[in-house]
Amino acid sequence: MCLLAFALGVHPGYPLVVAGNRDEFHERPTTAMHWWKHPRLLAGVDRRAGGTWLGLSRGGRFATITNYRDPEQHRPTAPSRGGLVVRALTEPQAAIEAHLHRHGGDYNGFNLLWSRGQRMYYYCNQAGETVKELPPGVYGLSNGVLDTPWPKLVRVREGLEGLLGRRGELTTESLFELMADRWLPAESSLPDTGIGAEWESLLASPFIRHPHYGTRSTSVVLVRRNGISTVSERVFDPEGQAVGQRQFRFQIQD
Repeated sequence: MCLLAFALGVHPGYPLVVAGNRDEFHERPTTAMHWWKHPRLLAGVDRRAGGTWLGLSRGGRFATITNYRDPEQHRPTAPSRGGLVVRALTEPQAAIEAHLHRHGGDYNGFNLLWSRGQRMYYYCNQAGETVKELPPGVYGLSNGVLDTPWPKLVRVREGLEGLLGRRGELTTESLFELMADRWLPAESSLPDTGIGAEWESLLASPFIRHPHYGTRSTSVVLVRRNGISTVSERVFDPEGQAVGQRQFRFQIQD
């Protein structure tokens, strides 16, 4: 993923709410979200490097990853970060933390976010820190560390806070609309992450549209307090037009 807004333990009916955009080159081969045969996960597949960018398990685990943008430190031979999501969904907590401690630096920059029931964990291999358990709250995550105040991150996080504060049912469509935002901030407010002004401007919108690189899909996760999870994925073409949508609903199995 490249932009996430999520709420943990905030909404009385939904302990976990996640909305995220996956931005990627359009030519990169991808399989849409589906139930894997083994391991039994609900996730898409990066067919070039393997692994995935966001997934859930029948047992209620959730995990996602974002790249940490630092082109000067990028290593083409580093292992795929998508495999870390699979680890977070399938391995014991101690094994995940041990792997991150020993091998986190082997990967290009990343943020890994994963949950065990009501507990959410966060790790960035660029922050010089250990695994953190996050307290209840509303958060934003993009290609810096958690809650780095890039304009688009602040915008979607505040937008999610607004949706959570409304009366009535929280809907999948309202979260899709939140992440479809094509607002562009002022150039003077953009970060300098080493990719040049043209690319900083291109990537500044919550929803990115470009013939070669852009928002490929939006994922929405709603986990109810009774354990019923609704997971939706909307897929887009290079013009930014929706070309497909899948929705999955299942009961978390302890």
